Parts: sequence; structure tokens; C-alpha cells
Amino acid sequence: MSDIAAGGAGLAWRSRLGAEAGAARGTPDARRLLQLALAAIWLLDGVLQYQGVMFTKGFSAMLAESAAGNPGIIARPITWDATLVEHHLVLLNSVFATIQLLLGLGIALRPTVRPALAASIGWSVAVWWFGEGLGMVLTGDINPVSGAPGAAILYALLAVLLWPSDRYGPVPFIAARAVGARVARALWLVLWLSQAYFMLTPVNRAPQATSAMVAGMADGEPGWLAALVRGAASLTAQQGLATSVAFAAAFAVIAAGVCLPAPALKAALVLALVVAAVTWVFAQALGGIIASGSTDPNSGPLLALLALAYWPARAAVAAPAAAAEGTLA
Repeated sequence: MSDIAAGGAGLAWRSRLGAEAGAARGTPDARRLLQLALAAIWLLDGVLQYQGVMFTKGFSAMLAESAAGNPGIIARPITWDATLVEHHLVLLNSVFATIQLLLGLGIALRPTVRPALAASIGWSVAVWWFGEGLGMVLTGDINPVSGAPGAAILYALLAVLLWPSDRYGPVPFIAARAVGARVARALWLVLWLSQAYFMLTPVNRAPQATSAMVAGMADGEPGWLAALVRGAASLTAQQGLATSVAFAAAFAVIAAGVCLPAPALKAALVLALVVAAVTWVFAQALGGIIASGSTDPNSGPLLALLALAYWPARAAVAAPAAAAEGTLA
């Protein structure tokens, strides 16, 4: 009788354990939550692409503008694409918008997250070239405060870092789970040190460089947001060099944080979140998503997602503990 009771207790214990394990598997972890946030931004992009203004020649003109200043090998395909879009505006814009909606839905659904992330990398690179002129990095006229090196390339970077696979052994933060800590740190350094470099270019050190750029973002925005943007423009008026140096220093500190112990890294990531929020509100006017004509929320939210992907884990994340997510995420 005691054996039967013990057996029953064992079965009950295994049943509870299985239920708890199943519940644990069904609970999204931090990487999955970041994937869902990325999916939400893709869905927003799709909705923005369906705006009425995108079905006018203003959209093809916007594409053509990104060819200005680029080398011929980069500019000619952009001009060709803009002309093609102008001639088949309704069809192609509908396709573009639908693709972005499908990418968002694909990343949001567990069974399709891998192909959707892979497709988002290819689409992001294409948009970075044909829609953003490679973020204008080859033109010399580029300001990280306004969103350089382009939001599109940040989508691709996030897709790589949030890929649902795990390297063997513990990793210090989410971004290292798929590519490893060394590669993740290298990507972070390249991003933020390039931001610091671009901020110090002569065009951005000019007295009115940042102020004029920020002031232009107020056009078409609601009164309260336009007032915030104009206030930021006024604050930086005739302060191009000081503004440039201050942002470059902040970017350099953020870059260095990934090579420091966890407490210092957290401080650098908090700075990255603050910079992303400040630039998104005051310099990017929330990416222009309230005014008509924006195709994405610009770089602010994406930089914030990147910072969260590098947040130090309370305990190093081990691949065996997270291996199941590869089939679920």
C-alpha cells in the first residue's frame, strides 16, 4: 500500500513538474519580449506605409532624394528604383507596406520567427540602400542626432542579435546568445564609435548645423511637439561645436561601456537609453509618425531596443537553459 501511495505521489510530482516546465516554456523570456517589440515596430512601419501620402508622387520623390551626394554606383540604382515606383506607385507601395506587415506578423508568431527575421535582414538592407541611400554615410552630410546611419540598418542588426539560437556556454547579455559575446561587443563598438566619428565631422561642427536640422523637424507636427523641437533648436543655436563634442563624448562613453564590468555597462546603457529618448523626442519629433509622410519611427526606439539587448543578465545566460527557445521563439 505504501508503494502504491509512493508511486502515486511520484506520478503526481512528475505531473506537477511537467506542468511547471510547460508553463515555463510558454513564458516569453527577455529575448522573446525584445523580438515582440521589434515585431511591433515592423507592424507600425507597415501601417505608416499605407498612409495616403505614400500613394502619391511625394513617396517616389522622397526615394529619389536619397541618391543626392552618393557615388554613381550607389545613386543610379536608387534613381532607377524611384522611377519604377513612380510609374507603378499604387502597386509597389501596397507591396512594400504588405511586406512590412508580414515581417511584423512573422516575427510575432513563434513558428515563423526564424524565416521572418531572416527576411527582415534582406529587406532592411534593401531599404537602407534604395530608401535611405546607405544612410547617407558616403555623402559626408550625416548627423546621428537626426537618425544616421539610418533606421533600416538597425532593423537588420537587431534581427541578427535577437536570432533565436544559443551558443554553447554562458553569455553575459541577450545580444550575445546568437553571435557570442565577442562579436556582439564588436558590433556595439562599431555602431557607437561610428556615431561619435560622424558627430565630429566638419558639417556637424558648423555653428548652426544641429540647430537647423532640429528646427526642420518641427514642420507639420502638432503644436506641443513642435514647441519641444523648436526649444531644442533654440538651445543648440550657434552651439554646433559644443553640441557636436557633447554628443560625440556621450557616444564614446556608450561604446566603451560594453567592454567594462556589469555596473559600468549598466550606466552606459542607461546613458544610451537617455540619448535615444532625448534625440527621438527633441531632434526626431517622434520619428515624424504623428505628422504625415514618415515611413518608420526613426532610430530612437531601435537604439533603445539595442541597449536593452545588451543589458547584463543577473546571472550569465547558459545555452542549455535556453535551448528550448530555439524551437519556441
